[in-house]
Amino acid sequence: MRRSRLDITLDILKITLEGAKKTQIVYGANLNSSIANKYITILAEKQLIEHKGDVFVTTDKGRQYREMASELSIH
Repeated sequence: MRRSRLDITLDILKITLEGAKKTQIVYGANLNSSIANKYITILAEKQLIEHKGDVFVTTDKGRQYREMASELSIH
């Protein structure tokens, strides 16, 4: 079964809530490195995650996005 882009996005935002390295994102979201890089780039451009040192962290905007999606029962 394929996951939607939204499902993958929400998985990444959840994984990065407390900060996560790229490897943790790849394994936690069950993605390959190439796909993870694409999502990380898009989420960073949209300011939903940010790169702090060697970890990625969900921003306040990312938290709000995640909460709204959950409230709408999309996920």
